[in-house]
Amino acid sequence: MSAPGVSSKPHRDVMGLLERGELEPLSVLPQASNYTFLARVREGGDEMLAVYKPRDGEAPLWDFPQGTLCQREVAAYVLAETLGWPNVPQTVLRGGPHGVGSVQRFVTFDPNQHYFTMREERADEFRRVALFDIVANNADRKAGHCLLAETGDIFVIDHGVCFSDEPKLRTVIWDFVKEPIPQAMLTDLRALQPRLRSGAARDRLAALLSTGEVRAVEQRLADLIMLGRFPEPGPGRPYPWPIV
Repeated sequence: MSAPGVSSKPHRDVMGLLERGELEPLSVLPQASNYTFLARVREGGDEMLAVYKPRDGEAPLWDFPQGTLCQREVAAYVLAETLGWPNVPQTVLRGGPHGVGSVQRFVTFDPNQHYFTMREERADEFRRVALFDIVANNADRKAGHCLLAETGDIFVIDHGVCFSDEPKLRTVIWDFVKEPIPQAMLTDLRALQPRLRSGAARDRLAALLSTGEVRAVEQRLADLIMLGRFPEPGPGRPYPWPIV
């Protein structure tokens, strides 16, 4: 999906623009379960496109606290940034024309590509996505949430139903069950542990999630490292619906 105005700015400038820029909704994105807007963000002579998900547009869910999905979107970015993978577009929590919500950099992508079309050629990247989803407890990893950007990078989006303190992992990425976690990925996971115990990443997550949810992230990470391999599905329904 191509769109004009996508910023190619360095990371710091993108975050500043997302945080401070004037936010102008352009259209409602189709096929979203919550109100989701394609928006333009402007500051001075700079502008870019973003995805704006206001808290007031979130449909209530029985198994997630009301009004927290936008915070979980930002928490997923914080976790991925701290871990070093996978690619989650820069995401902030801020006010906007429809109230506080998550604002995420829009990624120009190929709508014909998704997990099932890319998994064979990009297996290691999807191993990282699978491990991230285990730690984040992603309850909705659809194939279409894996985007092939025009740069050739794979980005993953839609993390509003992550971080429950109860087991809820539902994903299409079960190709690696029982495989040993590659050593380089295991090293990265181990390096994440002290960053979740204290410091900037811990503080950022604590501002977005409940105390129990942050502790559950730590526990899932510790359990995954101890297991040393990709876990089997369960408990509960292991696949999202629809799968794409």
